[in-house]
Amino acid sequence: MSRSWTPHANALPLILTHGWPGSIVEFLDCIGPLVDPVRYGGSAKDAFHVIIPSLPGFGFSDRPGERGWNYTRIARAWVELMNRLGYGERWVAQGGDWGSAVVHVLALLKPAGLRAVHTNWPQVVPMRKPDQMTPEEQKAWAQADEFQTINNGYWREQATRPQTLGYALTDSPIGLATWILEKFQAWTDNSGEPQDALSNDRMLDDISLYWFTETITSSVRLYMECAPAGPGPFNAGRIDFPIAASIFPREIFKAPRSWADRLWPNIVYWNEVDHGGHFAAMEQPDIFVNEVRNAFRTYQGR
Repeated sequence: MSRSWTPHANALPLILTHGWPGSIVEFLDCIGPLVDPVRYGGSAKDAFHVIIPSLPGFGFSDRPGERGWNYTRIARAWVELMNRLGYGERWVAQGGDWGSAVVHVLALLKPAGLRAVHTNWPQVVPMRKPDQMTPEEQKAWAQADEFQTINNGYWREQATRPQTLGYALTDSPIGLATWILEKFQAWTDNSGEPQDALSNDRMLDDISLYWFTETITSSVRLYMECAPAGPGPFNAGRIDFPIAASIFPREIFKAPRSWADRLWPNIVYWNEVDHGGHFAAMEQPDIFVNEVRNAFRTYQGR
């Protein structure tokens, strides 16, 4: 877990949650501006205490020794973590990919002290195909459907045979790199090559974290734990807790505001940005930092 203090008074505690095949590496270039905005040309009122835990079974976290570590249990663990760190009276949460599932659960749990959540992947896709849709909704539905029916082979493999897959990926650095690199190519805002969106160093940082900690097998077991939910339809249900969202153009699917309005009566911030994909913080750290600031500015200093 990475934990960064800020020199600024009344900074807002913020817990960031990564996904797969990401890691805490996703947020490395965001920590400085979030913790000490003045040093990066910002305002002290936008400062955060930043907490970045590795998901259980990922990177530097322990590998779960029992079943049941799904995203709901992780969300409850994050509540306990923030309480133990002394941040339980006032904090906010952000997440994408599995982190998005975690923050949606946090918004449903409404733990004491949590003021708001922010996600860059809203789980608001209708449970069934609507009879009538706008062009924007039609595009989003087609994207989600393509992911569920064509592009989720990795999900089904990891959810049903994580150990079998894990033996192969733990044995071969080339195999592991290829398994992860394919997602960097498919899910980033690029012109054909992952290097258009991410530096080789950052991609290797992420891949190496899995390799040297030997956690690829334990990380993909999260898919098995969450398998009953399946790879969609990505609907977390009605959330009346303060929730914010930033939509990046090359996300796996771009949820339209109209779908969110039907499920989220308490949207505190919504914005569509010009660049970035699924690995928002790693691809576009400046944009990501700005979105986090805007999403939680109302709660700063309170």
